[in-house]
Amino acid sequence: MWLSGHDLKRLKSAARMRFRPPIPTQMISNGEFMPLPQTREQAEVERRLRESARRNAARLGLEPAEYLRTKCGMAAAFIAMNEVHGEYFGADPAEADDPEAARKRAGGYASQFVFDAQTHHVRPAYRWESLLNLRRWTRGQNPWKSVWNPAVADLPEDLEQFKFEAYVRNMFLESDTRLAILTGFTSETKEAEPLNSDEIVRSRELLNKLAGSRRLYAQGLFWPGFPGNLEEMDRIATELRIDSWKGYAVGDLLAESIYPWRMDDEKITYPAYERARKHGIRNISVHKGLLPAVDPKAFRTWRYAMVDDVGRAARDFPDLNFIIYHAGFRPLLDASSAVEEFRQTGRISWVTDLAEIPAKYGVSNVYAELGTTFATTCVTFPELAAALVAQCVRGMGADHVLWGTDSIWWGSPQWQIEALRRLEVPERLRKSHDLPALGSGDGEVKNKIFGLNLARLFGVDPGARAGAIPPDYLDRLSALKAHFEEHDPLPSQVRYGWVRKREDAALVE
Repeated sequence: MWLSGHDLKRLKSAARMRFRPPIPTQMISNGEFMPLPQTREQAEVERRLRESARRNAARLGLEPAEYLRTKCGMAAAFIAMNEVHGEYFGADPAEADDPEAARKRAGGYASQFVFDAQTHHVRPAYRWESLLNLRRWTRGQNPWKSVWNPAVADLPEDLEQFKFEAYVRNMFLESDTRLAILTGFTSETKEAEPLNSDEIVRSRELLNKLAGSRRLYAQGLFWPGFPGNLEEMDRIATELRIDSWKGYAVGDLLAESIYPWRMDDEKITYPAYERARKHGIRNISVHKGLLPAVDPKAFRTWRYAMVDDVGRAARDFPDLNFIIYHAGFRPLLDASSAVEEFRQTGRISWVTDLAEIPAKYGVSNVYAELGTTFATTCVTFPELAAALVAQCVRGMGADHVLWGTDSIWWGSPQWQIEALRRLEVPERLRKSHDLPALGSGDGEVKNKIFGLNLARLFGVDPGARAGAIPPDYLDRLSALKAHFEEHDPLPSQVRYGWVRKREDAALVE
């Protein structure tokens, strides 16, 4: 974990925040970076949302906190965002005022196919408590003091919130997610790894048995250059029958590694691709970007998180699909610098580079995944979020952008799903930067991003997402969700991680 003891003294638990808006109003850290203070704009969104909640709750005979957990509360949050940031999100005032209008809108998305390319939980015996930093970040102990998921505020600060039971609730009961890929990360500190490949597969089997259908896919962890990697790839491919691969080019996510690797390294990495090809498992996800501000002397492997090695690897292995997690978004600590860069140059560090790879290298097997990148930008700098998604669509094609959330680190992903459904690139931004429109929440572009693209890569029948949920989806998990909604219809809106203390620093301009 990159947060130091000094950092932690400036943070507090996001789960213990009393105010729980449907969307975050502060940046939340997963423990890998120091969150920025709450911006003035976020503070204003929060103020407006509080006022709206008090006014509408009284009219509907609810408590403000209860109102914020309703679909009306979700709409009110995006209206407040538009009032402060500009018209980036589709939100009708009627949704905030009328529960029936809000329910009608939500019902229109009932059949939308949402396939999450990046999700997490930890093993039952996990004891590495530094992971709790993820939830503290989510709760608002972050640079922007942005509470992503206030619903975690009253939860006990323990590792139970990251385990399988919480995962099922967050992913499949409290969100519109239909299918998901379960993954992990590599570390030379083995007790820090949330799940190894065997445990990922066990969770896949358990959830699919519970559901009575295939709802969860498993990634096997691979690590080029790490001793025994090729033999381990053989084992997990043949014995565990994994669905795809996942690797970290920096080697160790939590500390400087002695085993970093480049995607285009013929000696170290290409043999791993050959092994993937041998086993017919052709989808390869690689963590790129999402680095805090780094001191090259202190974190010398940071360059391995760049995307400058993607194009050649994709060209040399055209039959493999390279899914670049986080769309290669460079800054994690200071997204405000990315906003400034975009406004001045029209570029977004590493994302723009990634989006230009298909044209530069003549390849069609590179995909941009949005996990955490979208979450950290959409509620803090919606201009950046809209530009980022649009640049990926423009450069890579709408059929090469994949939905991912990095949940359950951030609690239920429903607020992220709602944000993308409502997000649009304003006309002024489209004209000034030659960006495409994203369209309606269930239009062609967003349907592709939300699930159709990933379904194609994983051989999922497109008929599973067309129209109403087909009969084979009415399995035990669906029944469990129906029971859940009947007895506890309001989402918990729990978010996890760290937020910055409000008195820690001046608000970001």
